[in-house]
Amino acid sequence: MSKKISIKTRLILIDKGSILLIKQTKPNGGKFTFVGGRIEKEEFAKASLVREAEEEAGIKLEAKNLQLAHVLHKKDDQNMRIILYFKTEKWEGDPQNLEPEKFKKVKWHKLDALPKQLSRTARHVIKMYRNGYMYSELERVAGKDSPKI
Repeated sequence: MSKKISIKTRLILIDKGSILLIKQTKPNGGKFTFVGGRIEKEEFAKASLVREAEEEAGIKLEAKNLQLAHVLHKKDDQNMRIILYFKTEKWEGDPQNLEPEKFKKVKWHKLDALPKQLSRTARHVIKMYRNGYMYSELERVAGKDSPKI
């Protein structure tokens, strides 16, 4: 059985010691995570994130202002994902939930007081990013995460 492979982008948006997170609806996981999504066949990574940020949260980004901040290689028994995390200090718009069928809310959280309902992946990436790691691996084996740097 071959694994399904996907490449995704996510936005690390930090302002005044707070990070922007989006909370999924219960059917979609019910956890806080990053704004972003799957890269479509016709897109480059930055263009994908520009599109996803506007679709999900009403945030206007410019590709030229996005800097690669972290790369996560994540896998389990059935799937493999490469997730490119970009950061920026320049954006326009007040973040809001524009996809209520997928998300409950968009909210800023203090980096030193992250929500309990933060996804394991988001928690891992925030830790790696804050510790200066550009790349990490996360493997899900027998229901447990096995992080690697």
